Amino acid sequence: MHVLYEDDGGFKAATILSETDASLQVEATSGKRSKIKKSAVIVRFEQPSPEALLKQAEEASQELDLEFLWECAPKDDFDIPVLAEEYYGHPPTPVEQASMLLRVHGAPVYFHRRGKGKYRPAPPDILAAALAALEKKKRQAEQQQAWVDEIKAGALPEPLARQAETLLFKPDKNTLEWKALDAACTQLQMRPERLLMNLGAFPSALSIHKRRFYVQHFPRGTGFAPVEVPPVGRDLPMADVEAYSIDDITTTEIDDALSVQPLDDGTLRVGIHIAAPGLAVTRDSGLDAIARARMSTVYMPGDKIPMQPDEVIASFSLDAGRPVPAVSLYVVADPETGEILSHESRIERIVVRENLRHNVLDERVDEASLADPNAELPYGHVFRPLWRLAQALSAKRDAVRGKPESNNRIDFSFYVDGDPDHPEQATVRIEQRKRNAPLDRLVAEYMILANSVWGGLLASCGVPGIYRSQQMGRVRMGTAAAPHDSIGVPQYAWCTSPLRRYVDLVNQGQLIAAIDHGVSARLVAPFKPREADLYAIISAFEAKYGAYADFQQSMERFWCLRWLKQQGLRRVEAVVLREDLVRLKDAPFYTRVGTLPALERGRHVMLEIMGDDELDLTLDCRFVDVVEAADQGEEIEDEPPAEAQVEVAETDAADGPDPSDLPLDAPTEPDTGKDQEPKT
Repeated sequence: MHVLYEDDGGFKAATILSETDASLQVEATSGKRSKIKKSAVIVRFEQPSPEALLKQAEEASQELDLEFLWECAPKDDFDIPVLAEEYYGHPPTPVEQASMLLRVHGAPVYFHRRGKGKYRPAPPDILAAALAALEKKKRQAEQQQAWVDEIKAGALPEPLARQAETLLFKPDKNTLEWKALDAACTQLQMRPERLLMNLGAFPSALSIHKRRFYVQHFPRGTGFAPVEVPPVGRDLPMADVEAYSIDDITTTEIDDALSVQPLDDGTLRVGIHIAAPGLAVTRDSGLDAIARARMSTVYMPGDKIPMQPDEVIASFSLDAGRPVPAVSLYVVADPETGEILSHESRIERIVVRENLRHNVLDERVDEASLADPNAELPYGHVFRPLWRLAQALSAKRDAVRGKPESNNRIDFSFYVDGDPDHPEQATVRIEQRKRNAPLDRLVAEYMILANSVWGGLLASCGVPGIYRSQQMGRVRMGTAAAPHDSIGVPQYAWCTSPLRRYVDLVNQGQLIAAIDHGVSARLVAPFKPREADLYAIISAFEAKYGAYADFQQSMERFWCLRWLKQQGLRRVEAVVLREDLVRLKDAPFYTRVGTLPALERGRHVMLEIMGDDELDLTLDCRFVDVVEAADQGEEIEDEPPAEAQVEVAETDAADGPDPSDLPLDAPTEPDTGKDQEPKT
């Protein structure tokens, strides 16, 4: 005797070995023995064999018309033998019962299961809806397969082309378009971004990198709606100074300027003048909300996304020849020793005499001409006294640091000629300049001085600010003044880039209160002591600043790869950092070379370029030979952690500022608090 029984949602046939009142011991065709409950048995039979029964029933079930079965089935619950007898017109055989069971059980749209061996026909309206859903699903499957076939043939279906950006950056994985793209990627063994780029949904890898960043950080676009800048609302005295700004040729947000006046006793009165948007962009105002949402200007080769609207920049940028509000720090100092004899902070208007540019002056201003009063030097009456004091201030910081500051590294500037959004129509230039250029060091020294003195002013007035500190090698941001060991100052608050960095704008609002009200400023300052919102700003700023830095590094890697192609280079010189990690000698591109032998840090090697990938931002190189270079002693910085997605330790505190403490657009620049413009 054999039985057909239900097991785990399916049906099995087996031979009875023994039977009790409540259970059966059965043996399957495979020889496996099982114990089943009697209530699970649906059909008992002697012929045919269990294996033959299932095979014959499966074949016979396909011949049964579901619609006819549904029409002739009882309207209430029924057992399979009842429906089988009514359908066949005679007591059903075991095979007929089994075939009816398999057919009814396999059609849940037509028949709803009501228990073991019991079913009920679906109501007409529910059946109609279910059949419509099945038909829709069938059409969708056919459409999906058609799209997959079209993609595999090298064409992008129009519905997918319209949603390419959404599919790649914010996909709804329940949509038919995503399922088709995912299926095609699986079959072609290709990532979605590469497949969409190959099919022409994106013009280049650069557009994918940019759009991914914009969708995440600028979902409403990078532009601004028209805004109205409120008037300053106070009469500001005009400063009697001869001030100059020193920036890159592409700078449009001019934050700072310097002035100097020799005094009769041999000391110098130096003015550090910072743009003052904090006079109009006040806490919780509409303009403040715009700046807070962005937190910083975003830099990339050939382009930038400003933090402030153009109207704010036009109102407060220290452009030459017009009176502009400024927060000024005047220090009287001994240029021989660097001792600050007195300092005073003012809110005033200044007229910058001229906006000087590094590109024009760097080759004409060197240490020798600065030291020689008889040498020809443009703006020598300004640069020479500023340089003397800057050297003394640097020496004082070095004494605190315990060692001279490293300034022998190379900076790389990117200049993109043409449309930076279309790399095929643009040409990139990468130029090198020593970080110890006198004008760089001069400006950096006075920005450090301003950030330190103003940080001390906030602390002395009991006004909270946002400080950066470094102690025991750890860099952190907080609301209390603390030493910055690698810079060598007792406190350090970013205050000198309020047009480009939200932390500086917040600090400027606090600083204005401290200048106006002194020790009572804590009562009227925009942010009060221990206010939780300051910590929220720090957290949001660090997250945004880090993401912007990663994006900038990605863009620089892309343009490095494009530069290699434009130069037609197949062999390149590189500098060993450690193990198999190298940096190209003439471009800030870091990569690993698997065939690199064990070499000491700083050795130059020749590499052969085997290939590159602008989407993954990788370069495949092979070691060729060791190169004897004249600049083997050049100081080489470690790659920023986000570069090349390799684990690279941060610069040791003893070797200079921590990489996380560096300006956004120059990952290894000394922490001057002065952002630099992108190289366009």
